[in-house]
Amino acid sequence: MNWTPNPADKKPMHKQIQEYMKEKITNGEWPIGTKIPSQRHLAATFSVNRSTVVTATENLIAEGLLSGNKGGGTKVINNTWSLLAAGSHMNWSSYVEAGIYQPNSSTIRHINEAEFQRGIIRLGTGELAPDLLPSDQLSELFSGMKHRSVHLGYEHPKGNGELRQELAKHVKKRGIETSPSSILIVSGSLQALQLISIGLLPPGANILAEKPSYLYSLPLFQSAQMKITGVSLDKEGIQLSSLKNQHEKEKGTVLYTIPNFHNPTNVTMSEQRRQELLHRCEMMHLPIIEDDAYGELWFHSPPPLSLKAQDKNGMVLYLGTLSKTFSPGFRIGWVVGPEHVIERLADLKMQVDYGASSLSQWAAAEALKTGIYDNHVASVRYKLKEKSQKAQAILEKHLESLATWNVPSGGFYFWLTLHKPVSMGKLFKHCLDQGVLLNPGALYDHETSQHIRISFAYATLPEFEYGIKIVAKSLKNLYL
Repeated sequence: MNWTPNPADKKPMHKQIQEYMKEKITNGEWPIGTKIPSQRHLAATFSVNRSTVVTATENLIAEGLLSGNKGGGTKVINNTWSLLAAGSHMNWSSYVEAGIYQPNSSTIRHINEAEFQRGIIRLGTGELAPDLLPSDQLSELFSGMKHRSVHLGYEHPKGNGELRQELAKHVKKRGIETSPSSILIVSGSLQALQLISIGLLPPGANILAEKPSYLYSLPLFQSAQMKITGVSLDKEGIQLSSLKNQHEKEKGTVLYTIPNFHNPTNVTMSEQRRQELLHRCEMMHLPIIEDDAYGELWFHSPPPLSLKAQDKNGMVLYLGTLSKTFSPGFRIGWVVGPEHVIERLADLKMQVDYGASSLSQWAAAEALKTGIYDNHVASVRYKLKEKSQKAQAILEKHLESLATWNVPSGGFYFWLTLHKPVSMGKLFKHCLDQGVLLNPGALYDHETSQHIRISFAYATLPEFEYGIKIVAKSLKNLYL
């Protein structure tokens, strides 16, 4: 809700709120069965006293539009005057609750909403800041469209042929030998994971993944009746002894890993560990999903060869994306894998959305072909390196007595380990109340109460310092 009552209006505040809520109900935005936010939440949203919300709510209850219940909250029971005497009503809430896919956690939903609130300082956002995006280069690229023919119809099931040709050249720089027929264009890595979950993995599959991991923040595997089992991580990457034990104990179906600038810990798997991991997975007949979203964002030297580059038996599905390096709004990612697997995933993608945007695919192909992409990424590396060093100094200034953290050699993140455990929920709320949005470590490891993922990629440095001051203040208050 982005509306607030107008204090200058002659109409009483509770009356304005009452009419606003009634409009939501009668327009069908809040259908029958909808649970109304708590009075405390509404009061904060509308910037009024709680008593004002109580008056508005009680009036709507008296009108027969809402029903108050101490145990179940306040719900919509009617949405037009003519329904007051009707015997049956359409209850969309029952349909919402019966949906196959599980909802995001409440924290994730709060983050997704708060990121678009004016004035919020985003310390958790995993994307490049607006000033690090190639806006000028893309404007020039699109302005040149009038001088040439651009295909705007549906694309091949595997994606634009020219883009797949350019990507085959692009991944070759990372040691991956493949052909366009073994590449699928997807709408970001997240869709690749969704297609894999519904197209390649059986119900009840057990996904082995680093713990902590980005994967724990996604309900899509659990929605498909699958399980995620954590594998221990050290400074060189996945611990092979932990992988072996968990595989034997839990019968893993597939391994998901982020070897380069891992999300959230920023660990980069060593070359020796990669070789050992690939050999171990071959022995266990355990296929690998390699997510390389951050691999090009190195600060000092490129990371070791990808697992896919060393894969001689078609065991690895390699995921890449433009979202972290070029443009999250393009919604362009890719999967490299055995051709028959790519054909299966391509068929599923056609069922899901009939292909990614043809315009985005054309622009991505042009950016790769003309060198715009490589030049942009080189610039981003330099700027992120500089920004990470300044962010490091800010952390040392305000959080050195409260936490420890890694020094990033690439990617977006600091993984903070707090000296004392705290309530992640309270920390998140306290910071958000002060206009600072962060990602609690519990999103990536449900058992932790001593970690925070801090991104230095999005916020400006003044915003970053203000946000870190709020985090420090919040931690000190929680430690008392």
